[in-house]
Amino acid sequence: MSDEKQKKAKPAQEKAPKQKGEKPAGKQPKASGPKERVVARLSVKYKTDVVPALMKRFSYSNVMQVPHIEKIAINIGVGQATQDPKLVEAAAKDLELIVGQKTVITRAKKSISNFKLREKMPIGCRVTLRSAHMYEFLDRFISITIPRIRDFRGLSDKSFDGRGNYTLGVKEHTVFPEIDVDKVTRIFGMDITFVTTAKNDQEAYELLKAFGMPFVKRQEVLETPNA
Repeated sequence: MSDEKQKKAKPAQEKAPKQKGEKPAGKQPKASGPKERVVARLSVKYKTDVVPALMKRFSYSNVMQVPHIEKIAINIGVGQATQDPKLVEAAAKDLELIVGQKTVITRAKKSISNFKLREKMPIGCRVTLRSAHMYEFLDRFISITIPRIRDFRGLSDKSFDGRGNYTLGVKEHTVFPEIDVDKVTRIFGMDITFVTTAKNDQEAYELLKAFGMPFVKRQEVLETPNA
């Protein structure tokens, strides 16, 4: 019995005391500090170039009076979705590749028998871009997509709605570089609306033109609104 007790009562190995700030071996320290954030190029251009130019053009007394782009709304309508519902899924998938954001499926509000349309049937998709995603899409659209449009002669400057918003149509979504033409099953068109805080069409026109939108050269000069 005494031998068994002696075997059990072995002296415990002395552990060296841990010093303050010492980390256990085998674990790598985690990277500390905030992640580097990339600012959109057009966002910087708006603050440095567009704002001073518009303040000089319209004689604003305060920086907060300068209009800005609030959001970009993109909509795709699939008229043949009543016969083939899978076309809506294909359009939504392509739109997600273009904007890099989840899309929303639009559905019919009421049934129309002449068009073989039933209530809540999927008929298209849409997406709304804001802040950084909005400026990145606008940059790619002006710099890359518009030059790829066939027989392009400038954007129409008559598509303003009178409240500072501008809408244009794209006939083929394959002009976007994110779309692989070999994998496209059907070509879709889309409507792109630029929603701004401008009070009239003149301010919205100058705002989009300052960003680099290639409008058709006007024969008649727009009148500047009286202050």
